[in-house]
Amino acid sequence: MENPKVQEILEKQLLSVAKAVEDKLDDEITAIDRLDDDDLEALRERRLQQMKKMAGKRNRWISLGHGDYTEIPVEKEFFSVVKASDRVVCHFYRENWPCKVMDKHMSILAKKHIETRFVKINAEKSPFLAEKLKIQVLPTLGLIKNAKVDDYVVGFDELGGTDEFSSEELEERLAKAQVIFFEGESSVKTSAQTRSVRQSTNPDSSDSE
Repeated sequence: MENPKVQEILEKQLLSVAKAVEDKLDDEITAIDRLDDDDLEALRERRLQQMKKMAGKRNRWISLGHGDYTEIPVEKEFFSVVKASDRVVCHFYRENWPCKVMDKHMSILAKKHIETRFVKINAEKSPFLAEKLKIQVLPTLGLIKNAKVDDYVVGFDELGGTDEFSSEELEERLAKAQVIFFEGESSVKTSAQTRSVRQSTNPDSSDSE
């Protein structure tokens, strides 16, 4: 049986929390009531401009191929893709089961995170890129910001070490690298060696800008 004194203390704490929430709401309502027509008009105008700006960004992203998970057919196109978008997640793959698992999750996240371009490229048919970016394990995700490979997700080790990881687990890993916008548990950037992909260092290659 519960102690009456403990019950009384709990009830007082709940009432105190409820009162604090109520007071906060009252303050917000009062602040809104104090706004005159000019203030309200300024708020509406600011909100409208924000919506227009976001719509413009969205249209540009869609025009660049955001929202779909697509394949880069030849490695020389990789450079134009990563230069066109501020954030790119590139899946270096081969025809095997683990890469097909990664394809499934990449396709889901591409539709959810239109702010980022999601692409894949066959690593075995892209020897210059694979060597330049030191791609050794497949699948590997190159997390690219401002035309630089800023981080990597290599295999499934960071995703529980199994092919049964969820799209949400991959989503959070990408958010930690700040290559997608995400309001999840963490947005802290993970440390990784940054390799520039702005231009080729191979004079015989056509993969430079």
